[in-house]
Amino acid sequence: MAIATPKRFTIEEYHRLTELGFFTEDDRVELIGGELFKMAAKGVLHETCLRRLLRELSQLITEQATLQCQSPIILSQNSEPEPDFTILKNREDDYLSSHPTEEDILLLIEISDSSLEYDQEIKLMAYAENHIKEYWIFNLIDRQLECYSEPYQKHNQSFSYRQKLIFLPNETVTLSCFPELSLELSKVFTPPV
Repeated sequence: MAIATPKRFTIEEYHRLTELGFFTEDDRVELIGGELFKMAAKGVLHETCLRRLLRELSQLITEQATLQCQSPIILSQNSEPEPDFTILKNREDDYLSSHPTEEDILLLIEISDSSLEYDQEIKLMAYAENHIKEYWIFNLIDRQLECYSEPYQKHNQSFSYRQKLIFLPNETVTLSCFPELSLELSKVFTPPV
């Protein structure tokens, strides 16, 4: 008796489904490890943090790198997530020829409230597997920034990060890709209610 296995999609198949109208404009999905994941709805707290972080990061990195907000990156043949922010190496074609890939990425950032478990597990594992050197989660539930670095493969073949640092809303964090730049977290996190 044959055991049913789920269908895993390649990026090419995922794009073809989009072209065929399989997804509507309201369908917010991303491809991770060949699986389609429905993206969580964004609440007011998430959007406020997103706006604040966009303002601060834009002012910090200026022309030193390319800042991308909620846009696709290609991690493998079957992963095309859309992180909240990606800090990329500048490229002459401004990524006209293709979405950014692992070699282009300096830092990935997610803002998490209802998506916290997904960002700490599914996305973290995918980012580590694809050698993303640094991954930040603005954890809005616990009001902290989680900074992950040093991706590695565990003995059970899954992937994670060796280091996790926690920063509180009244602290400052340095961007390891630009050690001269620091982000004041009080300008990003909203005051407690």
